[in-house]
Amino acid sequence: MGRTGPGGRRPAGAVAVAAGIAAVLVAGLAGCTASDEAAEAGAAGPKRVAAPKSAVRLIGDGSTAYTGAQPGLRKPERLKPGEKPPQFVVFSWDGAGEDSQKLFSHFREVGKKYGATMTYFLSGVYLLPEEKSTLYVPPGHAPGRSDIGFNDTEGIRDTVRELRGAWQEGNEIGTHFNGHFCGPESGVGTWSVEDWKSEIAQAKSFVKNWKTNSGLTSEKPLPFDYDTELIGARTPCLEGRDNFVRAASQLGWRYDTSGVNNQVWPGKDQGLWDLSLQMIPIPGRSFETLSMDYNFMVNQSGTAKGAPSMHRYWGNQFRDGMLQAFDRAYNGNRAPLIIGNHFESWNGGTYMRAIEETIANVCVRSEVRCVSFRQLADWLDAQDPVVLAKLRTLKVGEAPKDGWTAFLAARPSAAPASGAASPPAAARRQAG
Repeated sequence: MGRTGPGGRRPAGAVAVAAGIAAVLVAGLAGCTASDEAAEAGAAGPKRVAAPKSAVRLIGDGSTAYTGAQPGLRKPERLKPGEKPPQFVVFSWDGAGEDSQKLFSHFREVGKKYGATMTYFLSGVYLLPEEKSTLYVPPGHAPGRSDIGFNDTEGIRDTVRELRGAWQEGNEIGTHFNGHFCGPESGVGTWSVEDWKSEIAQAKSFVKNWKTNSGLTSEKPLPFDYDTELIGARTPCLEGRDNFVRAASQLGWRYDTSGVNNQVWPGKDQGLWDLSLQMIPIPGRSFETLSMDYNFMVNQSGTAKGAPSMHRYWGNQFRDGMLQAFDRAYNGNRAPLIIGNHFESWNGGTYMRAIEETIANVCVRSEVRCVSFRQLADWLDAQDPVVLAKLRTLKVGEAPKDGWTAFLAARPSAAPASGAASPPAAARRQAG
């Protein structure tokens, strides 16, 4: 089809390279519940649970449907006294859509091979055809405006196919919203709570009406109710988080991953789990950067088309940074590791290779669960709040001094403060 991104335009995040490059460089210089049995054994992957047999009940125009409980997921269990927490790792994708690169379908296969479920943050305009672009009325912009364009019929068909399969395999479908507007003048950082609610309602509408909007009425529906599936998001360029969190809290959402954290156990912000990206090492450099392919790329080449002779080195550096971050959590405080990515071929696709090699390395290890944000939020909700508060007292890479059994055996009479240590202020900059 010759598309470089859904609709022939740059996928979400690519447009932020030019606008956000200086800010991210400053930031850098500053500083599988799917099957517990298989995961605990370090097996290559969990056994997939067959989809429950239930009648399909179409919703609205048939773009989505009620099909019963999502297959492949188990009810989370509360930690027993003295039990060591599992090591959670979340791999997530901003602006998920299937284009000529076929990275969405590829990483679905990677997930199945290594027992990893993930979160795919769909950009709503990837289900809206170019000729219907004026159906999108972005806050602060003219109708039909989008910094990542829209899609075509074939792109919508391909993306829906991947969304359908991903959900049936136990993955989560979140949102990266719609037009991906970044920057200080008219970006999402200027949006009010009501603006965010409008953007969210439109993102839902494009998913719930993709058949009508695209004319693909004979295609199968997405097998979920997006009103209940959608419980979390990552904002474009990590901007506008404060008002987004207020809006999401009022809408009953459960998590946000739009901020910058250290590798410590998460707490809640206005009722939402703060599962933000984290500061991780850049091997060979004296500072850390955000746990996202875009931020490594900016700190390495400053462009998506850097010197080919450096591609392998940069990919290895990204991979090794993720592995160092994993090791210090796995052998230390066991805080969940949060990693963000884009379906892109920046610097020859070296970051996609790095992600795949990281998944292959960590997701097969004993006591590791590579899960979606939804699954992590489910597990956190199932835990004793006092235990989570105790876990939050551990610093980056800090293992309990007397071992896990002693650390979590007794229940303290009063919960420690829930606030996690904040990363340097200069690290709070935008990402792709």
